[in-house]
Formats: sequence, structure tokens, C-alpha cells
Amino acid sequence: MGKHIGILTAGGDSPGLNAAIRGVGKTAQSYYDMQMIGFRDGFRGLVENRVMRFGPETLSGILTVGGTILGTSRDKPHKMLVGGKVQDMTDAIVENYKANHLDALICLGGGGTQKNALRLMEKGLNIITLPKTIDNDVYGTDVTFGFDTALGIATDAIDRLHSTAHSHHRIIVVEIMGHRAGWLALGAGIAGGADVILIPEIAYDVESVADAIRKRVRSGKNFSIVAVAEGAMLKEQAEAVQKAEARKETAESKAEKKKAKEKLAELHIQYADNTLRLSRQLEELTGLESRVTILGHLQRGGTPSAADRLLATRLGTACADLINEDHYGVMVAARGEGSEPVPLEEVAGKKNLIPPDHPWIETARRVGTSLGD
Repeated sequence: MGKHIGILTAGGDSPGLNAAIRGVGKTAQSYYDMQMIGFRDGFRGLVENRVMRFGPETLSGILTVGGTILGTSRDKPHKMLVGGKVQDMTDAIVENYKANHLDALICLGGGGTQKNALRLMEKGLNIITLPKTIDNDVYGTDVTFGFDTALGIATDAIDRLHSTAHSHHRIIVVEIMGHRAGWLALGAGIAGGADVILIPEIAYDVESVADAIRKRVRSGKNFSIVAVAEGAMLKEQAEAVQKAEARKETAESKAEKKKAKEKLAELHIQYADNTLRLSRQLEELTGLESRVTILGHLQRGGTPSAADRLLATRLGTACADLINEDHYGVMVAARGEGSEPVPLEEVAGKKNLIPPDHPWIETARRVGTSLGD
């Protein structure tokens, strides 16, 4: 008898999830004679034992479909709202894992999913994860599936906004997803020819941004495109967040840690409308009309790109290979044109942020793009 495996998708939806499910399922069923079931709506479906049975027909036609046929949620196994109370439901997950006679559980998700998967691994379950997120911020992999599709969508949006900016002599501020990591804004900004790119990794000064735009005006260019990641911050804001994070890390008591977390949450709420504030400030400082376009969930939707389908399928098939070899407790990372199992302990709790010496940063500076610093 082949192995019995379960699969779920957690966190935000992302292009390529269905391609990954298909890659795992087809390889597991056809190549290794395994049986696969899916759990609906992430870890909540696993807690509630809401199962989808996978036959050959279930996997047919899903390669090009965006989103996830399993559904998803942002529920955390150890902090799940059940019956109006936040409860630790990891024991229920262990029970359902055993009740379904699973030999392994595959979790497709981003950074939060890697942490949740590690907790389940520590409970004795055989866990494997796949890295998905449009933000490309999962640690330990060359790239995540979902990123390439979102990058193409954001670049296309900047391309389209150029004509409006040029026609109306405006500043167009384009907000692109990325709370902690600026891969999308930086990549789309370079590819789309943005004049200013603001990312979370490089705190900006609004006067520096305005000066870059004024220089364009003096050179005869009466419009500018500003690509800004949603998590980009002014220098003083970034300093306040760093201090709050430091207090949280050094807090000795639960009360101190809770207070530091509350301060962090307060700061992030306070800076949530940074993009709109930036647009108003640039209008005042430059005398040019400024308009904001927030791409939001448009970046998550639609048909996955060929690169994301290929990547998700590659990682899905590699995942089935690892299960066949009884190799668990790892994330299947993209490594060059191949893959590599990376221990979950090395991945969970870490972020793949843009280093200051990354080639994309240097490329942006070389072509005269302002990074606001």
C-alpha cells in the first residue's frame, strides 16, 4: 500500500497554489501510488476535519486557475477562534491527522505557515511545506511561487499609469504590496521605469523624494511615477518601529512583552495611510498634482504566469519525492533550477528581506532611480 498524505493551503491566496497541488497530487498518485486528501480552508479545515477527496478528475484543469481549490484562511493552530474563544487546537489537529491515517501533511504557505508547520512537527507529525507568497519574503528559498505573477501585474499597472501621468503632468503614487519586504515594489519599479521606489528596507525622507521629482521638472520632465511598498516608512517612523521591536525582544516579563507588542501594533496602525500622506506631501512640496493608485488584491488574482506554474509544479513533484523517501520536517526550497529540502527550524520565524547590497538596489541607483534615502 502507498502512503496516505494530506495537503492544505494557508495564509493569503497566491497564484500557483493549484499548480503546486496538482504537482504533488499527480506525482504522488501516479508515480508513487499514494492516496491524497485535502483539508479545506487551511488549518481550520484540518481542525474541523473538512476533507476533500482527490481523484484524477479533481486535479484536471486546475493548472491555470488562480487562487486555491482548497480554500484558505489565516487561522493559527495554537491561537484559533473557536466558540467565541481563542484556543490551542493543535491536539485536535494531531487527532485528525491520526484519524485520517496520514503518513505526512503538506502545508503550502508563507512565513506564518512555516511557523505553524514547525509547531505541528514538534508535536510529532510528519510535515513538509512549500513556499508561496507574492511578497517573496520566505526565508531559505531562491524564490516563492506567486511572486512572478504579482510582479508582472504590478509592472503592467505601472506601464499603464505612465500615459496618464504624462498626459496630465502628474505625480502618480502606486502602492504595491509588501509590508516587510520590498521585492515587488523594487522589481516592478525597475521593470516599469518608476522614477522613485520606496521599500520597507530603506527608510525614506520625503524631502529627498520631492527633490528627485523637482530635478525631473527642471530637466523638462513634467510627470513622475513613485512606486511605494505598503510597508515603506519615513526615517523617523522606521526608528520608532525599530525601538519598539528592540523593546519587545529584550522584554523580560510577559507584561513588558505585551506592552511592546501593543506599541508595535499602534505604530503600524498609525502608519497605515502612509501612501496617502506621502501623496499629499509631494503635492505640497512640488506644486504638481498627485494621485494615488493602490493595487491591493489585484496583485494576487488571475491566471498564474508560466514561471509560477513551472516553479510550483517543480516544487510539488519534489515534495512527493521527499515523502516517498520519508524525508520530513523540511520546506521544499527552490534552488537554481532544482530544489533543496531546508529544515523548518532554519526557516520559521525568519524573513527574506532585500539586503542593502543586493544587485537590484544597485541597478535602480545606476539608472537614476531615487530610493528616497
